[in-house]
Amino acid sequence: MISVKKGKRILTIILGMLLVGIMLVSVGCSGDGEKTPGEVEKPKLVFADAGWDSMCFHNDVAKLIIENGYGYETEITPGTTMVTFEGLKRGDIDIYMETWTDNINTYQEALEKEDIKEIAINYSDDRQGFYVPTYVIKGDLERGIEPLAPDLKTIEDLPTYWEIFRDPEDKTKGRIYGAIPGWSVDEIMSEKVKNYGLDETYNLFRPGSETALSTSLMKAVKEGEPWVGYYWEPSWIVGKYDMTYIEEPVYDEMKWNDGYVCTIPSVKITVCVSNEMFDKAPDVVEFLKKYQTSSLLTSEALMYMHDNDVDTLEAAKWFLRENKDLWTKWVPEDVVTKVEEAIK
Repeated sequence: MISVKKGKRILTIILGMLLVGIMLVSVGCSGDGEKTPGEVEKPKLVFADAGWDSMCFHNDVAKLIIENGYGYETEITPGTTMVTFEGLKRGDIDIYMETWTDNINTYQEALEKEDIKEIAINYSDDRQGFYVPTYVIKGDLERGIEPLAPDLKTIEDLPTYWEIFRDPEDKTKGRIYGAIPGWSVDEIMSEKVKNYGLDETYNLFRPGSETALSTSLMKAVKEGEPWVGYYWEPSWIVGKYDMTYIEEPVYDEMKWNDGYVCTIPSVKITVCVSNEMFDKAPDVVEFLKKYQTSSLLTSEALMYMHDNDVDTLEAAKWFLRENKDLWTKWVPEDVVTKVEEAIK
């Protein structure tokens, strides 16, 4: 029979062992996230993913810097443009890395009402319109391709060269590839063909998908054949192939409203954040204020992703390794060191 005194001693030992066990478990669970006394836990930052590769790429560039350089956790909220933009206005989403301002009807209203904050221009040199592979104009000596349309520069020159782009299904006209049915630019490109009078010498061929459009171009380039049609920047196609934009009259509001007979205006692609971000992560806001790339840089990253069959995260790591002179100006030196270590 155990005495009361001895029983108390055993109970004290057991309680002590339990306390030590709890402390060990706590230390083991804290891992890298262990906080020093007085340190405030950083909030999780939420990015919008509206569903296209260039936005996902810019998300991953920023995520790599924010997670590794500033120590914040992040997550992605997918959805349509309008759904994710509404999430930004409500504060459910913190960061919108690629905001196509002209494509969001409520953008200016949201700025005026201060529902969101525009803090940087990611890029504003995007472009869309009619393109040809550059060898059509200049030839390609290495491939033995002679210039087929040496004086092709503007939209007014296209009728002269319709026979170069002859439609395989209608030998009396050329073929010009249009945009994708369902895209807002499809109507614009169709109206351009008609209002520039191109329908007198060309048939407008509207491919059923982005894949069909890019496949037609890739096939032409592979075979060194002529091709003319709609495309846009940034895109991996323009990053990969040497393409020449067919010049149109400079954008003019009256011409635009009278049948789109001028250049499609560039869209200002901005970086936006929720109002809460200024209190939530002011250091990240300062970084994002300096975030600026270009249509060409974005196209090159998308080309790398396509050619190497990698995802946007790997493309983002490649981008940071290849463009150190650019992104290291966005952040302090200690952040640069941490990010460089993470992307080795």
